[in-house]
Amino acid sequence: MGLTLALVTRIMLLLSISWVIGLKKELWNFSILGLDLPNTGKDLVLAVGGLFLVWKSVREIHEKLEGADGGRSPGGMPSFTAVIIQILLLDVVFSLDSVITAVGMSKYIPVMVIAVVLAMVVMLIFVDQIGGFVERHPTVKMLALSFLILIGTLLLAEGFGQHISKGYVYFAMAFSVGVEMLNLRLRSKSDKVKLNQPFR
Repeated sequence: MGLTLALVTRIMLLLSISWVIGLKKELWNFSILGLDLPNTGKDLVLAVGGLFLVWKSVREIHEKLEGADGGRSPGGMPSFTAVIIQILLLDVVFSLDSVITAVGMSKYIPVMVIAVVLAMVVMLIFVDQIGGFVERHPTVKMLALSFLILIGTLLLAEGFGQHISKGYVYFAMAFSVGVEMLNLRLRSKSDKVKLNQPFR
């Protein structure tokens, strides 16, 4: 349901493209100690979204490290509505740049809407497999949360006018995934050796 509502949000962003483009207009011009504060609607969304993403990921990692179930009490679990709202807010943050980029690539709104729908269909097809894989391998989940901190920091920096090449970030993430895949294979091989050893 969260992904479906996120799809609706992205389509609404595409249909209100003039408003999205308007987010790039400068609202004010302030700086503190040489650091430019967010001065457009887009910068504000990226900065707040990045800060929320870093906070949420750090909190999740802390809860995972505090106990088998993250130290949460049953009453402390987020409500269904809260989860849906968080998915929608994060999707707006993630969609903003891609929607603006899509406008530069194509002038035809129907083409962009079809591309967004197809991307969401692919996500829905593989969401169970990816989710199951992550749940079976806790270290992969920790790596994914670390990636969210990295992305949140990137969004926060862009919100404050500090451009960081996404190529560096993607390379670091791809390298980390490669190392983790090697670790998973090594652990799997080690487990097979232990199973094949005679019981003493």
